[in-house]
Amino acid sequence: MTAPLFSPSFRASLDQLFTWRRDVRHFRTEPVPEALLLRLLETACLAPSVGLSEPWRFVRVDSPVRRTAIRENFSRCNAEALTGHSGDNAQRYATLKLAGLDDAPHQIAVFCDTNPAQGRGLGRGTMPETTVWSAVMAIHTFWLAATAEGVGLGWVSILDPAEASRTLCMPPDWQFLAYLCVGYPAEQADTPELERRGWEQRNPARRQWINR
Repeated sequence: MTAPLFSPSFRASLDQLFTWRRDVRHFRTEPVPEALLLRLLETACLAPSVGLSEPWRFVRVDSPVRRTAIRENFSRCNAEALTGHSGDNAQRYATLKLAGLDDAPHQIAVFCDTNPAQGRGLGRGTMPETTVWSAVMAIHTFWLAATAEGVGLGWVSILDPAEASRTLCMPPDWQFLAYLCVGYPAEQADTPELERRGWEQRNPARRQWINR
């Protein structure tokens, strides 16, 4: 099979996709069609994985009880995080919207099976963390595919992972990685919201090679 040739216009569109992929916190409430959600999952599973182990586990969270428990988990952790800031930083932190849990129509937890039988251990003997990195690659692939379809994704990281795992009743060898809010964004931008709100700026030095 001959590999495809990607045109200059495709590469320019791909650059736009990378630029417009944002961590979304503001969602419209209408649901994403089920067929599209399934297509995004299938695309995510095209991500590379160590030993072809495919260690990612995507979990739809639809139960109102479990969603409420996750929301309470976030609220506690966010309050604790606020106490770690002082002065102007505390005031600025308090104004940031850090989760779309109240509006996003879909919530998806992502776990990593840290010792999957699939792949038969290939490539994991010296670096077992590669299963986690593979699962993160699947999250990023899902994220890009969603952006290309006009769907927003927000990664909620202010959670107690052990409590989240208990809330969702997952196997003990599945490591909690991410809690994703998914839906159509209420607004779109080509710069991070944290940058627009003055919390942090991109560092041009990170775009340079380190030579050894």
